[in-house]
Amino acid sequence: MNVYFDSLRYSLYLIFRPFDGFWDLHNEKRGSLGAAITITVGLIITYILSRQYTAFLFNPNNIKELNILLEVVNVALPFLLWCIANWCLTTLADGEGTFKEIIIASAYALTPLIMINLPLIMISHFINLEEGAFYYFFSIISVLWAGILLLIGTMVTHQYSMKKTLFIIVAILIGMTIMIFIALLITSVIQQIFGFFYVIFLEIVFRI
Repeated sequence: MNVYFDSLRYSLYLIFRPFDGFWDLHNEKRGSLGAAITITVGLIITYILSRQYTAFLFNPNNIKELNILLEVVNVALPFLLWCIANWCLTTLADGEGTFKEIIIASAYALTPLIMINLPLIMISHFINLEEGAFYYFFSIISVLWAGILLLIGTMVTHQYSMKKTLFIIVAILIGMTIMIFIALLITSVIQQIFGFFYVIFLEIVFRI
């Protein structure tokens, strides 16, 4: 249990000293899959709470129309696609990171999204629209911070140069888009096949 909490606390060290942090994460195994899953779940919870409980001045969402399952998918699916595309492409490009290490590094890199956006939910109820710049500033900072950590994490985990890392990240984003397109295409084909057989079934039933 102490090992788990130590690996979870290590995320706070990593986000402030990313190069050393990701190096130790990769070489010294300072992180753990359990902590990575906890961070990912924490991000999902933060996202749901933000969508539902942020003050109406800064929340364009209709709370009555929010679907919890869909909100979970909106976070979990991009994360999973990132890890899969990352592993597929870096395996071909001589990357040193395993799939497990990619999941851990990616999850740890997302820590600022929790650390900043969770308090912003409460803060949003105590500021007015004129002070909204404060809210949006820190919201943007959380995204930029996480993005930089993902960049550094990919570079250190796979032992790439900065130039190669930027190229790989662009390729990963393209790969994610292709996977989504293929998934939608397969879903559409399955629906059409199902619809075709359903129509045949109805014809048979009516004729009988």
